[in-house]
Amino acid sequence: MNTTTDILVDARELEPPEPLERVLTALEQLQPGQRLRFLIHRQPYPLYDLLRRYHYQFSTQALADGSFEVLIWM
Repeated sequence: MNTTTDILVDARELEPPEPLERVLTALEQLQPGQRLRFLIHRQPYPLYDLLRRYHYQFSTQALADGSFEVLIWM
């Protein structure tokens, strides 16, 4: 995967439902070969259900500051 084409959504400072709204908007722009890099202050469990339903691939990593990075791709 080419990280130069990653789409970044940094939602660590946002209040619900804005993080979910922003990541869903960004998913509409995601092209094959791109990844969406979603940064958030907690595990986005409702997002995981949506990603599975629409057959996106994803991985989640806890970051040193206590937030999470979710990488999403098609």
